[in-house]
Amino acid sequence: MPNQLALLEQAQSTLIDLGIKFGPKVVVAILILTAGFYAGRWIGRVLDRWLDKLRLEPPIRLLLVRLARLVVLGLFLIMALQNLGVDLLPLLAGLSVAGAGIALAMQGVLGNLAAGLTIIFTRPFRVGEYVSMVGVEGEVEAIDLFTTRLSHPDRSVVVVPNRKIVGEILHNYGQIRQLDLSVAIARSDDLERALAAIHEVVKANPRVLPEPAYIVGVAALADKSIRIAVKPWVKVPDYLPAGAEINRAIVERISAAGVDYPGAAREIRVVSAATTH
Repeated sequence: MPNQLALLEQAQSTLIDLGIKFGPKVVVAILILTAGFYAGRWIGRVLDRWLDKLRLEPPIRLLLVRLARLVVLGLFLIMALQNLGVDLLPLLAGLSVAGAGIALAMQGVLGNLAAGLTIIFTRPFRVGEYVSMVGVEGEVEAIDLFTTRLSHPDRSVVVVPNRKIVGEILHNYGQIRQLDLSVAIARSDDLERALAAIHEVVKANPRVLPEPAYIVGVAALADKSIRIAVKPWVKVPDYLPAGAEINRAIVERISAAGVDYPGAAREIRVVSAATTH
């Protein structure tokens, strides 16, 4: 019994000594972490408002805000550990070695991440725009940190790693595209009547945008035909259906106007039979 009392007194004395020695430091460390938590939230709100002005996509904006909060909380955590007297040099050395190994093993992932941040902040294209790049094309569906998703006209989805995009030639059509159609008529036909018929077709199609103005004019001359270019502007989703509708309407309208298409050239040779005596 005396031994147990002595052990209890010793444990109590040890706890009191630890409380006196580390108690204030623990309290200060808790206060530092609490301050870091609220500082991270405040910085996150400020960053979120700033990123909203840049018109970043909501998922990307949320991710960047969370990363900023974690960085701030991490800095306050280091301050709290230093206040407790924890030696951070061995910990930082170990983390640096581990980080170098992880970075070496994840070069492709980090490359996509860096490229994704470049795309997000430079904004060479936005969601809803039609782009052509690295041999593929489509409407931009989403821009993530690692990949960009395109919706192809055939309704398939193309996923492009961001590192394949940065540094490559990119053609951004925007949210509207210009159709490049043509129709050939015989040189003997009435050109003005054909042009008037094509103008009527283009103006009557509801998919054609009033601005920018469409183009209808003579594109090329051949021996027996005239090629007329038809270049109206349409929204990206209307690109294929508008082309099909206008082509069909031109065929019907020109035929109704009495304009003929040039026939295929034919070569006729007359060979006389040799007369033998």
